Amino acid sequence: MSQDERFAFIAEWYDPSASLFRRYELLYYPKDSSIEMYDVKNRRTFLRRTKYESLHIEDLYVGSKVTVFSRHLTIVDYGNLYTSRKLGSRKERTLALIKPDGMRKIGELLDIIINSGLTITKAKMMLLSRKEAADFYADHRAKPFYHDLLQFIMSGPILAMELLGDDAVSKWRAIVGPANPTATESDTLDSISESFGHCGLRDAAHGPDSVASAAKELELFFPSSGGRGPVSSAKFTNCTCCIIKPHAVNEGLAGKIVKAILKEGFEISALQMFNLERPNVEEFYEIYKGVVPEYLEMVSELCSGPCIAMEIRQFDPSKVFRDFCGPSDPALARQLRPGTLRAVFGKDKIQNAVHCTDLPEDGLLEVQYFFKILDN
Repeated sequence: MSQDERFAFIAEWYDPSASLFRRYELLYYPKDSSIEMYDVKNRRTFLRRTKYESLHIEDLYVGSKVTVFSRHLTIVDYGNLYTSRKLGSRKERTLALIKPDGMRKIGELLDIIINSGLTITKAKMMLLSRKEAADFYADHRAKPFYHDLLQFIMSGPILAMELLGDDAVSKWRAIVGPANPTATESDTLDSISESFGHCGLRDAAHGPDSVASAAKELELFFPSSGGRGPVSSAKFTNCTCCIIKPHAVNEGLAGKIVKAILKEGFEISALQMFNLERPNVEEFYEIYKGVVPEYLEMVSELCSGPCIAMEIRQFDPSKVFRDFCGPSDPALARQLRPGTLRAVFGKDKIQNAVHCTDLPEDGLLEVQYFFKILDN
């Protein structure tokens, strides 16, 4: 690596106060992990060269979303030919669909995705209408099992995700495995269909077979036109809110946290990935303002990258989700409540793995904030 090698990108930031996209040239220096930014339109320095160690070279590619000092930037192009030639890669997007029969194992399935090196860039638990199911299975309309396919995919919540990575389409397809593995297909022994499916239509997960199919199917679940896609599976009854914080998502802990919640006997009835803007986080955390000394750092953490919001339902009166999260300080949690989420996955009072609703009467309000207000 040359002493001052640098890579250039064109990045966009949506400015909510002016309701417009602002364009920047983002320069990255791998030698010391420093960055600088130029305002393209006004032709002036926006950010002087500064060390920014939470940004890595593998985060920078066309289509990626990066966070720089709480600003969510989308990389829309390479800034010069050198960067394009050096970093332009085999990055692809694909759809990962966890079907109703795979939902009880979503923690394990999230772990498989994370460990494969693919990045989850969008995620939402959904309920499909008959029309949406028919659109998804349009190619199977003439098949004898078509109606069974529709009934099955509509029989409960599904989890749709956009995955991003090198050769993502074939990589995810190989992880899913064939729908009907035969005894001779020894290479599918570790596939999702083999490990979690029930053969036939109940094969736990789905992956498109080509880049073109992936683009078409992603459009059904995550419309690029800004439409909403299928509705969230949130029930808004008997519920409380849990958010896996950005640091935990970034550290690859989402699958393990989900697994722990389900193992404890709680139901995850809705789940969605969000990239929160600072004003939204300030509004959400308003009750802590002036009360909790770490308020500003809490706000910065929650808008520092993607988080995962969940609607949690509890049916065993002896179990309270707030108790399972543990004290807000993980050091205290490890002493007093060693098995709790914050004791196991938290680092400090700010990066304590999860937010959970503090007061029972606020559970519905917090769930509605994510799954009604922000989802719209």
